[in-house]
Amino acid sequence: MFYDAMRELKKRIGLINDEKGLPSTTFVRKSGAGFTIIEMVISIFILSVAVIALFGTFSIMVILSSEAEDRLIATYLAQEGIEIIRNIRDNNWLASAADSEGVAWDQGLGACYSAAGCEVDYRATGFGVNPAYPWQDRFLKTSSDKYFYGYDSGTETKFKRKITIDETIAPHILKIKADVFWKRRPSIINPAGGDGTIEAEDILYNWY
Repeated sequence: MFYDAMRELKKRIGLINDEKGLPSTTFVRKSGAGFTIIEMVISIFILSVAVIALFGTFSIMVILSSEAEDRLIATYLAQEGIEIIRNIRDNNWLASAADSEGVAWDQGLGACYSAAGCEVDYRATGFGVNPAYPWQDRFLKTSSDKYFYGYDSGTETKFKRKITIDETIAPHILKIKADVFWKRRPSIINPAGGDGTIEAEDILYNWY
């Protein structure tokens, strides 16, 4: 009687699962339900797939964030290039007003009329002071405070900027084009890498 009672107890708590007293393959049994070894393996597999998918999504987000940052910087540099040319024109106007002999409104921009383009940085002011220089295919550098981009000193960046000017539209009109280039790193989204480009255009007039 004692043996029968123990076997019945074991059957109820899941230690054996048939009348022959064979061990149960169920680890936990509660209210008639439990998890077998196969069920646990399947659960672990599904969890692993979910973790791998989540990691892949996170990696893609990091890559897209990095590329968005590069495009934002390139857009800023292209717009800055146009503003530098505009500043040279404005400074030529001021110099012309102060000089009885007059100063050409596009002085210092001759290098940009070539199809090869030119290079300028924030120090260019026109009227013979740091004018535009012929295109030399140089990388822009950041100043020590990371606020300014130039060519002479600082930390070299991945960006290049070329300015071209079309002066043939009309005698008092200049069409400005600023192109910024950089190398894109290979990634799971873009395995080949390649070149990134941003282009900006504007028209300047000789109102003075």
